[in-house]
Amino acid sequence: MRQLYRWSDTVTQEETLDFAPLEQILDRYEGQQSAVIPVLQQAQEAFGYLPRPVLETIGRRMKVPLSRIYGIVTFYSQFCLTRRGRHIICECNGTACHVRGAVKIINAVEKELGIRAGETTPDYEFTYEVVYCLGSCALAPVAVIDGQVVGHLNPERMVRIIRSLNEKNQQQEEVNA
Repeated sequence: MRQLYRWSDTVTQEETLDFAPLEQILDRYEGQQSAVIPVLQQAQEAFGYLPRPVLETIGRRMKVPLSRIYGIVTFYSQFCLTRRGRHIICECNGTACHVRGAVKIINAVEKELGIRAGETTPDYEFTYEVVYCLGSCALAPVAVIDGQVVGHLNPERMVRIIRSLNEKNQQQEEVNA
């Protein structure tokens, strides 16, 4: 289930936005009001989500009311209005996955991450979503993890994958330190 957007959730005091990439995107579409969706897609790719200041800038530069921008963003499920994690896990709970144990996987992931489906961990490492068809029923139960389809899952395997991602994150942080 998609969370509704709350303006106060967008940018924390510690987080600042560099609008240079957005300005470049908007320069490419100058005067093209019909290009709102591609601009939103590219802005989300640049920022990882669409915080209010980004939406306001898009509206102002493209001369499109913020209400229309917001309507587009909330209509299409591809857009995110809250910050997402470094790793995105989309677990299928469609019919084939459900009858093959997706609910047990969902419960295991929620327990492992300490969040519920539709949420992001406080450290912004993981966003966990449940969807109702990934179109890979032959692989059920299936999930998409960081853009990669992973099939024939069970709770133990999914927890191992999450722990492996955590270990890689820790190793990367040590290298960067």
